[in-house]
Amino acid sequence: MVFRNDVLFALGLTIFAGLSTGIGSLIGFLSKKFNPKFLSGALGFSAGVMIYVSLVEIFFKAKEALSTSFGEKLGNITTVISFFSGIALIALIDWLIPSAENPHEIKNISRGEVHKTKNEQGKLMRMGMFSALAIAIHNFPEGLATFIAALADPKLGVSIAVAIAIHNIPEGLAVSAPIYYASKSRKKAFILSFLSGLSEPIGALIGYFLLRSVFNDATFGAIFASVAGIMVYISLDELLPTAEEYGEHHIAIFGLISGMLVMAISLLLFI
Repeated sequence: MVFRNDVLFALGLTIFAGLSTGIGSLIGFLSKKFNPKFLSGALGFSAGVMIYVSLVEIFFKAKEALSTSFGEKLGNITTVISFFSGIALIALIDWLIPSAENPHEIKNISRGEVHKTKNEQGKLMRMGMFSALAIAIHNFPEGLATFIAALADPKLGVSIAVAIAIHNIPEGLAVSAPIYYASKSRKKAFILSFLSGLSEPIGALIGYFLLRSVFNDATFGAIFASVAGIMVYISLDELLPTAEEYGEHHIAIFGLISGMLVMAISLLLFI
């Protein structure tokens, strides 16, 4: 039985994770010098947290729930199917969004590379608006992932929320930078970047209200396994390639291993 306080806590974590896109905007506006190595390490860290918790914790919790409902053999099969269904879902979303506007496709935007012609400004505004829309679409399943994890285990939910928040920061920058260069309005760039993260709690609430009437061990297990698949895909398709793009290979890998180690220690502390 999920109590009201549990739902509010899970929603609060989801809002925190989603609205961290605004942090990306602030970093872009306030920092005098961009530090790509720090971003590389942070993204690698986020990927390490998400991969480790998905494969070591979430996947097995999903398998336990599904085995309770369907028996060991069918429960294991359902877990694997749900895991790869999550990967297929987020991969389909990536495929449907053109690569030029997809926040999962790596693009570098630096202050010295922007032309100020009207044509270029129009292209930048379009890039920013489409990036905001694409991020909003991607954040729906991410919001559900954070929300369901927090309902199942508040400590686990906090870890996932922090990891997703870290990975949302460069997405916020991807929205705000082109809009700022096109409009010269910091306020407009920040607001649109901030709002793109709202789809995360919205996705969580829609998923919760649609599923709460049928929320049992089987439903929980299938969603949880799908969440694991989504998070692994995001880590491998977005976080690690972006970490490699912005920094040295070993910085990204060090961040990845550090994220795994921190997640492992945090899980051991709560056994």
